Amino acid sequence: MPDLPLFSTVPTNDYLSLFQGGRTDYRKVVELLALSKQEVARASNVPKQFVRYDQRIPKELENRIKEWAIAVAQVAAYFRDAQKTALWFQVPNPQLGNVPPRDMIRFGRFRKLNRFIFNALSQNERDAE
Repeated sequence: MPDLPLFSTVPTNDYLSLFQGGRTDYRKVVELLALSKQEVARASNVPKQFVRYDQRIPKELENRIKEWAIAVAQVAAYFRDAQKTALWFQVPNPQLGNVPPRDMIRFGRFRKLNRFIFNALSQNERDAE
């Protein structure tokens, strides 16, 4: 992994208002990624009947969606536009084997997607210098 600033894994701005009042807006993240309850269950490895976005959200689901939210916020920091960010997650990406980034999440490949996002943004930052 390239030598990057210590805090580069956390978005500097919350362009999509995913983290209001210190809390992650789980529903907003799921809606932006256009994921069904079944897809969220599969991607987070939480049984469908336990998928919820209120104060009783299971800790495992809370952690997964928070990770997704950070990745979405990282991409949004690049585009600075909600529609472009949502579109980026929906369009097949040649560098991901022509798989849309949201499908990487749906199929439980978030770690790979997150590394891809981190490396792409890091490279973009280095190119801008």
